[in-house]
Amino acid sequence: MSTAAWTKEQVAEADREYVIHSWSKQGGLNARPIAGASGSWFWDYDGNRILDFQSQLVNSNLGHQHPRLVNAIKEQADKLCYIGPGFAEESRAKLAQRLAEITPGDLRMSFFTTGGAAANENAIRLARHVTGRSKIVARYRSYHGATAGAISLTGDPRRWQAEPGVSGVVRMLDPYTYRCPAGHPDPCPVCSGGPHLEEILQYENPETVAAVILEPVTGTNGLIYPGENYLRSIREVCDTYGILLIFDEVMAGFGRTGELFACNHWGVVPDILITAKGLNSGYVPLGAMTVSAEISEWLHGHKFWGGLTYAGHPLACASAVASLDIMDDEDVVANAKRQGERLGAGLAELAERHESIGEIRGRGLFYGLELVRSRETREPLVPFNAVGEAAVPMQRIVKAGMAKGLYLSANFNVMRLTPPLVITGDEIDFALEILDDVLTLADEAVTV
Repeated sequence: MSTAAWTKEQVAEADREYVIHSWSKQGGLNARPIAGASGSWFWDYDGNRILDFQSQLVNSNLGHQHPRLVNAIKEQADKLCYIGPGFAEESRAKLAQRLAEITPGDLRMSFFTTGGAAANENAIRLARHVTGRSKIVARYRSYHGATAGAISLTGDPRRWQAEPGVSGVVRMLDPYTYRCPAGHPDPCPVCSGGPHLEEILQYENPETVAAVILEPVTGTNGLIYPGENYLRSIREVCDTYGILLIFDEVMAGFGRTGELFACNHWGVVPDILITAKGLNSGYVPLGAMTVSAEISEWLHGHKFWGGLTYAGHPLACASAVASLDIMDDEDVVANAKRQGERLGAGLAELAERHESIGEIRGRGLFYGLELVRSRETREPLVPFNAVGEAAVPMQRIVKAGMAKGLYLSANFNVMRLTPPLVITGDEIDFALEILDDVLTLADEAVTV
């Protein structure tokens, strides 16, 4: 095979014939060939530049091709590309120490994986070993990964085709105040957290529950932010019954919400923290499970029944150390907060002009735009789990944005706005201008 660079046509043809794409029917799929990227932008072979308002899969927090991150990978490759997880290695040790220093509370030791799903798998396994219990409580509007255990924890419809999944998963409802499943009485047991969990434990027997796992801020499934006391209420119930609390901050962590970790907004510390994505901006596959001092002590006296060939891969860990340095040196979290305020103000102005905007939810650069057919009835622009013709109204908006140079993404009727944390004010304004234009497509479906 020739070593010459491929043409756009060669890339597209080989992709169609040989690549299996995630969550997609492969027949008729024509993925757009991408030639390069830099900062908050990527471009195709025809030179069309696109503002990445998704940070790809909400993982390119530092943007594309950050020179310091790229150089860190190159330097580590020159030094040591791989050594097994049974050895001590500099980049792995440095990253573990840094995480102990920057994660909230007494979180201390870390196990490194190839991504968030694998980290969640190991978290539920460890929780079961530590507690000697079997059940895990997870929420419906959640996504924790696509591997066997992680997809069983996941609440969204993507888990349906993986069922029956791993046993012992129990569901709880979500603090979705805009569409409260309990009708939002005052006080609301679901949206306040603890009372709802208490009731579930009453039916399940708390002595059988090892852990509660949740995203402090729901990501893919609607960008749902909890009420002020929600996480603390959950924490208190877990403490009462000796249940471990696992926070999945794969999306929300590392500055995405304007705090280094989303749980810092509410001052609540989990027993196990799961991170990935923004940990190293996805430059090399990496995830982490970071555990409390108490679990660390338990691990000193008990065997950890988990392992991966690529646990703590030196290239991945070196890129994460460099990423944390960049975040400090370039004040990335402060930029996320500052640009998030600009984005939020701009979205509020759009809501004055577009009746299709039902609710705006967000902090930092983690925003959700819920689109509706009626503000009065809150009928969603498209139904839950819409497919085929029912999904077209949201698809039209995403497609129109891409045609104008803005990469958008939506889940059901919620538009996800999650640009790189290094985005500039001018780029935010560019995105708002295009959003103003494409939201007219949603307004067409509004009923008065």
